[in-house]
Formats: sequence, C-alpha cells, structure tokens
Amino acid sequence: MSKIYNYTAFYVSEPFNESSLGANATKDFCYYNILKAWKGSDSSFPFNNAHDTTYNVRDSSDWESTLKPRLRERLKNSKNIVLFLSNDTMNSKALKEELDYGINTLGLPIIVIYPDLKTKDDLLTSGKTSLNSTVTTLWNKLPIFRDSKSKVPVLHIPMSKDTIRTALNNTNFRVDSGKEANDYFYN
Repeated sequence: MSKIYNYTAFYVSEPFNESSLGANATKDFCYYNILKAWKGSDSSFPFNNAHDTTYNVRDSSDWESTLKPRLRERLKNSKNIVLFLSNDTMNSKALKEELDYGINTLGLPIIVIYPDLKTKDDLLTSGKTSLNSTVTTLWNKLPIFRDSKSKVPVLHIPMSKDTIRTALNNTNFRVDSGKEANDYFYN
C-alpha cells in the first residue's frame, strides 16, 4: 500500500468506542470529525484518512493483539501524522504509542493543529519569529511528542480550514521529503 494517507492522532478517553456518546463528546475527537466532514463535503480537500484503511476496533479488543497492531498498520501506510493538540488533550496509552512509533520508528513528519488557536499569529511570539509559550506549554501534555519531535519536521498550525488545506498539500511534511527535522510555522 502506498503512503498516501494522513494518520490523525487525537485524544479520546479510554476505553475508546467511536459510536459512544463519550467519544463524540471528547473535543479532540470532534476536531478529527471536522476533517472528515470537510473531506466529505469537498472531495478536493487533501485529507486522506488512514483510519479508513483497516477494520475498526472495539472497546473489548485486546491492546497487544489487536489495537496496537492496527494502529501500527495504519501508521505504516501514512505519509505523516496530523496531531490535534488542545487544552483538553491528555496523555493516553494510544497517543503515546501512535507518536512513539510514528516518530521514533517510522520518522513520520507531524502537522500539529492547535484547535484552541484560530490564527497563525495566535501561535507566535510578538516578534513573529518563534512559537509562543501557549504552544510550547501544550507540548508538556504529551511528553513523547515533546521529547521526540526534534527527530522529524514538525509544522505547527492553527485550526483554520485554509491553513490546514495548505499544510496537507505541503510536500515538505511527508515522509522521505528530505525536510530537516525542526519546528516550522507559517507567518
């Protein structure tokens, strides 16, 4: 299978069940659903959902024999990881596995979407030369991301459809692009 997919990583409380009200009430899961809705209403929107490439998992599925291998299979088919990092994000077993395997084993670039930030300026210091403390503080919510992100190119963007479209079309944030590992943003 070709690496044409975007693997979306987002926090949901565990155990996860996509059909339960609990999952749909988790804000990070709702942001993922927004991407799917944009793709559903506009086939040219450049989101190719890696989660659609394997069978769904259930709450009762075993972590080691079913859930973890399914996540890894989806990640192997992906060109990057789209990570939703919000004020509501919490460190979970699944997020830790997704980011650890995706970054440290597969070297997948990351596009981080900050749903609580609406414009590019909301991410930057007043001089617009670096990411601000609001952004860097959020990294502490996911220690595996914070501690591993220096190994891959990471693009930081706000929750803006146009900016997300631009980021998903940006070939520098795909596996094997040759882009130097670093933090990037649009200004």
